[in-house]
Amino acid sequence: MKIVRGILIGRMQPIHNGHMQVINKILEEVDEIIIGIGSAQLSHSTKNPFTAGERIVMISQSLAESGVDPSKYYIIPMQDINYNAVWASHVKMLTPPFSVVYSGNQLVKQLFCEEGYEVKQPPLFDRVLLSGTEVRRRMLNDGDWEDLIPGAAAKIINEINGTERMKNLSIKEISEL
Repeated sequence: MKIVRGILIGRMQPIHNGHMQVINKILEEVDEIIIGIGSAQLSHSTKNPFTAGERIVMISQSLAESGVDPSKYYIIPMQDINYNAVWASHVKMLTPPFSVVYSGNQLVKQLFCEEGYEVKQPPLFDRVLLSGTEVRRRMLNDGDWEDLIPGAAAKIINEINGTERMKNLSIKEISEL
């Protein structure tokens, strides 16, 4: 029997409940999912506060917490390259083989369509509330952010003083303007 493997690429800054719902929905359609951590080289800014390693731990512990079988997923950090014509090949070089690409990003969809892949739009769950931007905004403004993300991810963020990091980074970024 041929294994159907799909790929979902996102920054996951941080992983939130919407990501978890998308991952679980994709796992209803494929045997295995590759979770590509996009912009893996970026960290320590208000837009990208967490390192790739921190995101790997958040994702793997969140999936474990929700009971997802570890044999059903791969988590792979992916650095950005600024050459769209070879980006799909770059992703293929970093990952196990896959046959389905899940993305809401028009450029990603176009690049993989041009490579002959089946591309599907993943469902979006309460996109206004469940977004990394909203989680980070709430962290900066002492809002209620922990309810928007898996408990395991919140635990990691608290362990690394992620909210304090975000606030310090926002001060640094404002002073650089």
